[in-house]
Amino acid sequence: MKKLLIFVLICTAFFLSACGKTATEAPKEEAVTEQETAEDTNSEQQGEIGVYPQLKAEVASNEALVIMHTSMGDLKIKLFPEYAPKTVENFLTHAENGYYEGIIFHRIIQDFMIQGGDPTGTGMGGESIYGEEFEDEFSMNLFNLRGALSMANAGPNTNGSQFFIVQSSQPPATVEQLTAGGWPEEIAAAYAKNGGTPHLDQKHTVFGQVIEGMDIVDQMAAVETGAQDKPVEDISIESIEIIQK
Repeated sequence: MKKLLIFVLICTAFFLSACGKTATEAPKEEAVTEQETAEDTNSEQQGEIGVYPQLKAEVASNEALVIMHTSMGDLKIKLFPEYAPKTVENFLTHAENGYYEGIIFHRIIQDFMIQGGDPTGTGMGGESIYGEEFEDEFSMNLFNLRGALSMANAGPNTNGSQFFIVQSSQPPATVEQLTAGGWPEEIAAAYAKNGGTPHLDQKHTVFGQVIEGMDIVDQMAAVETGAQDKPVEDISIESIEIIQK
């Protein structure tokens, strides 16, 4: 599988970190950056190439469905165990055990993402159900489109409990630029139409997609924030209801 050539015309976003191993830092501004696909990493590809479940709002029999009840409203999210089995198991088990209840969205950057899942509320905490950090699960089926649910990390294979939802609605590039860089045509079209953060593809495991409630995500992203992009007033997860496993 060929490498993706990532077109980042102007990058103002911050990489997402969890687990407290390293501080976040802004990526360097680059015109073209070469990034390895999952075939070139330690992560094993999952699922059938050419299938893009994020592009459908319907929940298939091989997908999971949850409702994240937050202090600002509900988010209906479908999950993709076929493509990211360990990540989905981690999230669902935490949800079943009430791990996320009362946890705040500790980092919000408008036109980028909302981040939560850290019980300390600092961005430096959280743990997986496996008792240690676990590996990335990249695939060529899932991408950091607007509404994607992805794992925050502190580098390769450092997944714990923190996650983020992509909120950016700005087209990151044209369809032609993205397809020239190696993105599938359908995904390039979705990025160009709805927005997203393709520079995070193959760096953060995508394991879900918001199918209802992006208006709530946009409201969250618009709140006032202070130091370290933390909301001035807490936005919390009240519970995560599992509808389908």
